[in-house]
Amino acid sequence: MPQTLMCGFIAAFGEGKGVLDSTALRRALERMRRRGPDDEGTWHGEGAVLGHRRLAILDLDPRAAQPMQSSCGRYVIGFNGEIYNFHALRRDLESRGVEFRTTSDTEVILALFAAEGEAMLPKLHGMFALAIWDCIARRAFIARDPYGIKPLYVTEALGTVMVASQVKALLATGSVSREPDPRGQAGFWMLGWVPEPHTWFRAIRALPAGHCAWIEDGRLGPARCWHDIGDSWRSADQRDAALEDVAERVQATLRESVARHLVADVPVAVFLSGGIDSGAMVGLMVEAGARELEGVTIAYNEFAGRHDDEAPVAAKLAAHYGIRHTVRRVTRDEFLSDVPRILDAMDQPSIDGVNTWYASKAAAERGLKAVVSGVGGDELFQGYSDFRTLPRLLSLRCWMQPVPGAASLLAAAGRVQARRSGNRRWRHLAEWSGNIEGLWWLRRSVCAPDELVEIMGPELAREALAAFDATVWVREMAGPVPEDSKLAIGQIDSMVFLRNRLLRDSDWASMDHSVELRTPLVDAYLLGQVQALLPQFAEFPNKTLLANSPARALPRDIIKRTKTGFGIPIRRWLATETAAKPTKLYSRTWAKQAAAIYDRECV
Repeated sequence: MPQTLMCGFIAAFGEGKGVLDSTALRRALERMRRRGPDDEGTWHGEGAVLGHRRLAILDLDPRAAQPMQSSCGRYVIGFNGEIYNFHALRRDLESRGVEFRTTSDTEVILALFAAEGEAMLPKLHGMFALAIWDCIARRAFIARDPYGIKPLYVTEALGTVMVASQVKALLATGSVSREPDPRGQAGFWMLGWVPEPHTWFRAIRALPAGHCAWIEDGRLGPARCWHDIGDSWRSADQRDAALEDVAERVQATLRESVARHLVADVPVAVFLSGGIDSGAMVGLMVEAGARELEGVTIAYNEFAGRHDDEAPVAAKLAAHYGIRHTVRRVTRDEFLSDVPRILDAMDQPSIDGVNTWYASKAAAERGLKAVVSGVGGDELFQGYSDFRTLPRLLSLRCWMQPVPGAASLLAAAGRVQARRSGNRRWRHLAEWSGNIEGLWWLRRSVCAPDELVEIMGPELAREALAAFDATVWVREMAGPVPEDSKLAIGQIDSMVFLRNRLLRDSDWASMDHSVELRTPLVDAYLLGQVQALLPQFAEFPNKTLLANSPARALPRDIIKRTKTGFGIPIRRWLATETAAKPTKLYSRTWAKQAAAIYDRECV
């Protein structure tokens, strides 16, 4: 049977045998125990050390364990992820005379790299982070999937380069500086998450999504972009296809993507909210032949009888598609008890992820190790309200531009909104509303730059915000965007919000419970297939393109239902705990608590 590994690894490359001593390696692997509770492996060579923690979903044979050495003995790999098309890649390699010892996708990657080197990367359809050591050339190759679903962090010190699946694993070695990264920390305070490639620490960087690099003589070479998903939006064709053709082609590609994500020797469940994304996943999974499918829903007594309560709607979806359904209730007392573990699990501070953490906890309690999520549906199918409001605001700004005193009017409107909302970022309305990047920042940011002196201290704040420009920050993360505002928002949301917040939070939150999270709507191969159709997605409001993708479409009342998402009453819980007014932004309270504990535990 094939092998799937959701896990964690660490590797060190440098001169001599002491690139990472056994005590430091042990600490790093222990830090990643929850990512891979099923097995642990290490490999030591001249100039390289690799360690791996394994969460086995398929093929439990010890031959498939990692770090894995190629049959020729030249290459050693540490790998985290899943290659969905590895059966086809294996057949091609076998036709070239390659023989395999295991049925794992890990060995397929090794064999493909031995045959083609870094040219193999476009052939890998899946989510992955990997490090491969060449014992003969004495150099290492590292790479990451196009969306950045799987994390990979890098640090350099004293002629050694270390890479790992977690920031905290690198810190656990005891040889990495804790000096703060002003840009990374400022990004957290302004956005609620740390923007890549920055981390909380200056000495640690994320290998950018869709990039690869070589490590030689204890030095990290320049990172090369091998796949930029932004190209799909920038190069989207403007051809007019019949809407019926668009629907049929999207339906076919979604069915294919969901089917790819179901390969497993353990039950694959689904996180089921009351929304279109997860509902469509259920319908497509049933169509693809998922047996004994179970939906997992989180519920809260505080939401009972309100629109926020997704349990009744999720139950209706489960009945509509004939699947088993589990509702897990979370209480305030449980949350307050779990806060230390939640913050310990956060590999970097975040104001989100708690909902996914509890959904993963519920899945683990049910004995489930693999779960499908509908994350990414809003970014791909234009589900957020931003796709409607931001283009209108931009058009209004362009219309007002020649009007005398327009800038003063906008500034005044921003001050009024700042007073009403209690958030000073609205004071920058006139400054940031001139393009879609600035408007996106205005919508997504949680505090204004001028608040950072008080939060971070003057020295760090000055370094982080020298000549601050919201547009520049967005373009550094997403690159140039297309002129079409909706396509631009889709690109920015996918490369900034989805990548830095939703996917990263999904990774640490699910892996803390040793649960593999699969994302059929976040798939570079799928994106490439629908690229030419992206301009016409706007013709399908309320994500009807996704809702109607199963042969048995979602119920109409669910399609029309106002979006809630996997909500959690954390605002009320924290307000009760801190005696603050419930109307205050819970993200500020949670952010300060998360950052303070993160700083303490990383010292």
